[in-house]
Amino acid sequence: MKRSLIVACTLLWVIGAPSAFAQRQILGPGGSIYNPTLPPPPPPPPPPKIEVPPIPKMDAITQPNLRAPARSSFGDRVSRCLDDAAASGLNQSDRAAYSRSCANTRD
Repeated sequence: MKRSLIVACTLLWVIGAPSAFAQRQILGPGGSIYNPTLPPPPPPPPPPKIEVPPIPKMDAITQPNLRAPARSSFGDRVSRCLDDAAASGLNQSDRAAYSRSCANTRD
């Protein structure tokens, strides 16, 4: 009985062994069937060019900026002045007086 069991197991092993070897996949080092190896990443972009800014010369005459800054529109100034008056806690009549004087003097 024992010999027939050994013979039967040996036969099953001999029959099943080639199919087990045929099912195995050859994977490289660090590889997995669940996480296949990926192609290498692309090379990094080239670094940006670094340019030295022009250095002002000691004897050069500078050109002053004589242009005045642009003034905001009257409606924008009134809105800003009304917001300031409301934030200060003024009532409606005081806000109107404040916004008239503020919008004319503000830039």
